Amino acid sequence: MDKFKAAELIRQIPGSGTVLIDEPMSRHTSFRIGGPADIFIRPGSIESAVKIINTCRDNGIPAVIIGNGTNLIVRDGGIRAVVIQLADNVSGYEVTGEVITAEAGILISRLSRIALEHGLSGLEFAEGIPGTLGGAVTMNAGAYDGEMSIVISRTEYLRPDGTICWLDNEQHRFGRRSSIIQADGGTALRTVIRLEKGDKKEIKGKMDYFNARRHEKQPLDMPSAGSIFKRPEGYYAGKLVQDCGLRGYRIGGAEVSALHCGFIVNTGNATARDVISLIEYIRDSVYKKFGVVLETEVKIIGED
Repeated sequence: MDKFKAAELIRQIPGSGTVLIDEPMSRHTSFRIGGPADIFIRPGSIESAVKIINTCRDNGIPAVIIGNGTNLIVRDGGIRAVVIQLADNVSGYEVTGEVITAEAGILISRLSRIALEHGLSGLEFAEGIPGTLGGAVTMNAGAYDGEMSIVISRTEYLRPDGTICWLDNEQHRFGRRSSIIQADGGTALRTVIRLEKGDKKEIKGKMDYFNARRHEKQPLDMPSAGSIFKRPEGYYAGKLVQDCGLRGYRIGGAEVSALHCGFIVNTGNATARDVISLIEYIRDSVYKKFGVVLETEVKIIGED
């Protein structure tokens, strides 16, 4: 099915929301790079998103689900598929006692501030993390003294076969920046987070401290996708890159951040090819010098 017929089919689904053809993905990634998606959709609700995903599957139409585009590199040739964005278009939440139930598109940093407003502790580590809840659950996002596996109670999960179930905490099979959702290729729809009552001043103090550390040590003023590499066991990725003498090393418009060598930044005119070439150069350099294989934490999709 060509993209125009596919777009028309999707537009017939109630709540399909924004449906765009040949939409540049550079508008939807924090790296500000990436070619066009054949079809780009922002559904009006979680239920509509499920119908769109299942319609694509039933009609043999490739589909990719993204969040806020903060942990994503889209190649310059773009994406020959339907891209379904679950971000602020599906970001509802409800607070009941010490439990927050939220939709996949809500920013995890916003959830941390909602927790603060209600005097709930456990999400302080998420202050400043730019991704959505769905992405955070899928990759077991974390920072400093916390990660999602500690606070998640249950997740409403759309399996690749189109059925929906609820995963209890242990059923997520959380690992280091991984989960069963990531392994299976399904989609987190809603998540129940269980926190603890705390002192608002202490919670805010901790969040302010983490936020200050991020601004001090990370290049937040430049387009990037956060930490490029997973932390290898027994090492720090940024330190390995630094010890290879690669601070500030550049290919095209992509540069190893001078502030934090675990980050690659877009200096203004980077292409996805620049970024990916720099990733490969870094991996090769680190392996040659230290015998350590760096695995990417970011997801790379699309065509050259």
